[in-house]
Amino acid sequence: MEEMEEELKCPVCGSFYREPIILPCSHNICQACARNILVQTPESESPQSRRASGSGVSDYDYLDLDKMSLYSEADSGYGSYGGFASAPTTPCQKSPNGVRVFPPAMPPPPTHLSAALAPVPRNSCITCPQCHRSLILDDRGLRGFPKNRVLEGVIDRYQQSKAAALKCQLCEKAPKEATVMCEQCDVFYCDPCRLRCHPPRGPLAKHRLVPPAQGRVSRRLSPRKVSTCTDHELENHSMYCVQCKMPVCYQCLEEGKHSSHEVKALGAMWKLHKSQLSQALNGLSDRAKEAKEFLVQLRNMVQQIQENSVEFEACLVAQCDALIDALNRRKAQLLARVNKEHEHKLKVVRDQISHCTVKLRQTTGLMEYCLEVIKENDPSGFLQISDALIRRVHLTEDQWGKGTLTPRMTTDFDLSLDNSPLLQSIHQLDFVQMKASSPVPATPILQLEECCTHNNSATLSWKQPPLSAVPAEGYILELDDGNGGQFREVYVGKETMCTVDGLHFNSTYNARVKAFNKTGVSQYSKTLVLQTSEVDIKKLLAVAWFAFDPGSAHSDIIFSNDNLTVTCSSYDDRVVLGKTGFSKGVHYWELTVDRYDNHPDPAFGVAHMDVMKDVMLGKDDKAWAMYVDNNRSWFMHNNSHTNRTEGGITKGATIGVLLDLNRKTLTFFINDEQQGPIAFENVEGLFFPAVSLNRNVQVTLHTGLPVPDFYSSRASIA
Repeated sequence: MEEMEEELKCPVCGSFYREPIILPCSHNICQACARNILVQTPESESPQSRRASGSGVSDYDYLDLDKMSLYSEADSGYGSYGGFASAPTTPCQKSPNGVRVFPPAMPPPPTHLSAALAPVPRNSCITCPQCHRSLILDDRGLRGFPKNRVLEGVIDRYQQSKAAALKCQLCEKAPKEATVMCEQCDVFYCDPCRLRCHPPRGPLAKHRLVPPAQGRVSRRLSPRKVSTCTDHELENHSMYCVQCKMPVCYQCLEEGKHSSHEVKALGAMWKLHKSQLSQALNGLSDRAKEAKEFLVQLRNMVQQIQENSVEFEACLVAQCDALIDALNRRKAQLLARVNKEHEHKLKVVRDQISHCTVKLRQTTGLMEYCLEVIKENDPSGFLQISDALIRRVHLTEDQWGKGTLTPRMTTDFDLSLDNSPLLQSIHQLDFVQMKASSPVPATPILQLEECCTHNNSATLSWKQPPLSAVPAEGYILELDDGNGGQFREVYVGKETMCTVDGLHFNSTYNARVKAFNKTGVSQYSKTLVLQTSEVDIKKLLAVAWFAFDPGSAHSDIIFSNDNLTVTCSSYDDRVVLGKTGFSKGVHYWELTVDRYDNHPDPAFGVAHMDVMKDVMLGKDDKAWAMYVDNNRSWFMHNNSHTNRTEGGITKGATIGVLLDLNRKTLTFFINDEQQGPIAFENVEGLFFPAVSLNRNVQVTLHTGLPVPDFYSSRASIA
């Protein structure tokens, strides 16, 4: 019955109808609310003046709708009575039900009782708050409207079924819980409203106030009021006028108001209209049943749309990722060509510099020797060697002839990338069809003989079944978190082999793969269990062998010795990272200084993958480092320098880096001695070994080493 509640509420006050009256348009309104929205009309619009002029045909004359502009075209919320010279343009209000109503023409009455008994002003007009039809009241005022006793009975039964706490009927905003009920006024009051509206003095002192629960029982047990005639208040309705569609009393018939109308017995018409309403309800019930079934269908469609959207988005993402992956591979190929051209140009220029430097040194030496010979005062000795010197000078001059002092290589790169066809293809990328008719690809098979782990990296390989007739457009590789948690995507693309770096040491991972095409995705393959390198408990060391990573290094870094030795072609500091990242365990590695010229400041430490590569290590908040010269060292993070310590490096020195992620500390060593205190604490996350250097430094990396003995003993004691 909750859906019926809106039918039982007044469109003006938003509360349950109280003494509802029926307007000629068949809509209902509380009697007190009807009085609040009355508007006084000019004398010329009164029913008496209309009847006098012969224009009146009914006691309830509807205003000419052409004269009334209830709302502007833009629905601004303002209404006016265009036919009234004295009626100002009055702003509309909205009831709690959202229906626009007009404000009262006079202040609201102080009490419910006085509102029901106060006389209605002459020439009053009322507008239905639902259909906005307006009519002018006659001398009877609101008493001329019939009371809807049926609606009152329905409201009583509904409120009894709800069994809600009785609320005050006179509270203006949030109704408070009622404390008493007046049996004479038939109104529930809270204490403030009782003192304000029902004071215990005057005629009201004789009223009987009872508790709300008792009042509800007495109201329920009180005999239902019988509907009386609006024209003859002492007469009950006994007949029904078919033409006027309203109940009438016998006195109305005697007065001849319905003499030419068809009149039938009230009981017979009551049964007939009940039967008609029941038949109409049967048809409406069928429509309501169809509507419920339709709503179920729509809700199922919502769920299906969501499922299809997720499936389609996954396929779209996979296709776009495949395009991005192909573009990245092509980018790497093009960058390799650029780097090759770069190295070729540098080699040619450096060879010319070396050749020119040697020739210039020889020429300068010959010139200085000739100048010294000219200074000799021995003519015979001079003449013995002068011819040979003159020939050597001319020969050397000829060697500096045309083209010798011209660069053999230009600084420009004679390469131009033609990306317009690809951009055009990207702009033309669109959907041809929402879903292909072909089936999904078969479940891929993991090739166990090619799957392996190394340090904290895992390599997986898979293939399509030999007899699979449906091609796969790509694959999705998933790994869990190493602790039996949820799977996550680590690779989406066309390749059938993938290496995943940065895993936890001494952890067990579960891996699975599935294939996809335009139609959808296949079932998952069988789950493969992978074990990363174990930790040496005695030495607290996760044994790891790794090299420097050319893929993430700055372009000025020069690699050799299987990527274990690095230097730089620039005088500025450049950063290079190790290939392996660490997130837990204890790890130790060393770097030996192969070349150290002009006292540079190389930096050693750890960093995140997105560290800045063109500044000294530790300048940003992505790196933790120690930078050192030939006399002293400093720790640096986020460009903050701390803990200056005496003792530097020279050619042949060894720098040790100890990353203890169990204790979240980072410590440095120089020549097997700890350099300063613990450099950094509370370090958490995924860290890669890192070095920054310039062209005056060359270092070699040594991995898979035990931690220093004193640290191992101290850790075992702890």
